[in-house]
Amino acid sequence: MNANPPSATAQLDAPLLEGARARHAELVELRRDLHRHPELGFAEVRTSALVVDHLNRLGLTPRTGVARTGVVAEIANGDGPVVALRADMDALPIEQDADHDYRSTVPGVMHACGHDAHVTALLGATRLLIEARDAGRLPKGTVRLLFQPCEETVDAEGRSGGWRMVDEGALEGVDAVAALHVGGHLPSGQVFIGPGSVMGGSQEIIVDVLGSAAHAAFPHEGIDALVLAAQAVGAAQTAVSRRIPPTEAGVITFGSIHGGTAPNVICDRVRLHGTMRWFEPAVRERLESTLRGVFEGLEAQGGRADITLRPGYPPVVNDARATAAVRQALSQLFGSQAVVDQPPVLAAEDFSYLAGNAPGVFFWLGAAPADEPRMHHHPRFDIDESVLSTAAAALARAGAALLEEYR
Repeated sequence: MNANPPSATAQLDAPLLEGARARHAELVELRRDLHRHPELGFAEVRTSALVVDHLNRLGLTPRTGVARTGVVAEIANGDGPVVALRADMDALPIEQDADHDYRSTVPGVMHACGHDAHVTALLGATRLLIEARDAGRLPKGTVRLLFQPCEETVDAEGRSGGWRMVDEGALEGVDAVAALHVGGHLPSGQVFIGPGSVMGGSQEIIVDVLGSAAHAAFPHEGIDALVLAAQAVGAAQTAVSRRIPPTEAGVITFGSIHGGTAPNVICDRVRLHGTMRWFEPAVRERLESTLRGVFEGLEAQGGRADITLRPGYPPVVNDARATAAVRQALSQLFGSQAVVDQPPVLAAEDFSYLAGNAPGVFFWLGAAPADEPRMHHHPRFDIDESVLSTAAAALARAGAALLEEYR
């Protein structure tokens, strides 16, 4: 007996793949247009207008201004569950290093994380789902389309686009939600998916180490904030390795340090800027305790540290039921050999806010170019564009699978 018989939506597989492949050139053209015109978080005005235009031409009635520049629309197909598919839209403040003809036209801004591909994939999936509905192949219910702003950062109130979309009701009535992320560093065409904590929580750290200035020739007359900061950075790494169990994951990283005014003046103030990452709440609490303990210890040397922890993202936790349904569907669509377990990573994603309000499933699609893997948030980031049709089919199939699972 087959332990995993084909689902009722298996009839969608061939039409979805054929439809996606037939529109591959259109998807490439769309992605390159988005790539040439990147926009930062909560400023995705052109991107949102492009999305609205495509949705209008597909016969939908999009709602704009959600979370400032977000767009929400629905594919209605009678009574049934409501499932959501999400694509993030924002770019990064990075100067692109590329010589292809679709490089960014905006100085200092580029799509360095694949969000242009995500928007393209969801628009492609929208067309595929509408065609499946009109052909009577889509399970009953509603697919809600979420084109989300500002995944990469937060606004002045510490809120990202995912947080604001949830606050503004984009997840109301949703039975399950899914999102896909292309991976420029992962084998092209391979799907990575799994239940549980798949991406880490994050929190931004700002520490001001305070001492007192003096002439460099008389260091004993001051308190060297630069020396104290250096001690604390090293001590934090040692403390983390000794306070977090080896079987659990947690990290404190300082990526920026600024201080001092002249080479012959003892530094009286240093600002450290970093991040904490974790999967489990107990680990986050221990990281914070470790951080505060290390910097409070500087008081014994006459210094002081002011610590600010800004709001961050919770871990992305995939719902077991939703993940199993999507994994089975994608295995049927692409073949079981193309779908593998997703190892947890401490990178953060604000899909966590959506998955915290409805059963969620977040999965990766490998998209490494043939010449070399490309790391995210890098000036040379790019993807293998042959996966765009795969991504559109995968999102559409995930939506159909969730409709069937939650009916």
